[in-house]
Amino acid sequence: MRRVKSTHTAPERALRRALWRLGLRYRIAPDNVPGRPDLTFFSRLVAVFVDGGFWHGKKLSPSRLAEMSNYWRAKIARNVARDEEVNDELIRRNWTVLRIDASAAEREPEAIAKFILRILRSQPIVDVPVGVTVMRPRRFGENRSPCAVRAN
Repeated sequence: MRRVKSTHTAPERALRRALWRLGLRYRIAPDNVPGRPDLTFFSRLVAVFVDGGFWHGKKLSPSRLAEMSNYWRAKIARNVARDEEVNDELIRRNWTVLRIDASAAEREPEAIAKFILRILRSQPIVDVPVGVTVMRPRRFGENRSPCAVRAN
């Protein structure tokens, strides 16, 4: 467990390099933002989380979960609940939240970086890359809150 990194993982570094090549500048894991996002764009209120599939319960089938001890099931459930709380808090504060699967960030960092650029430029969301979830605060005139766009 001590060897598991929470920041500066290979998928994060791949995404950061792709963003840097596009000329985008960001903050890494700031203390003053709920949930300490992996990347933040303060000028546009965009928080980016690069989530490992195991730790955030995304790649676990019900049969795999059943095989795990109670400790691990509870730990993953707490992680998922914490993710939802952080998403809700950020959205309440008018942040756009991007949750990116680590495997997608490692596989297609350039495509995800270009997608993030579109979000930062407030361009319409057309094709969401696989493994990316976008959660936005309710905008004026919308009748539902919050808006979530998922591509899996």
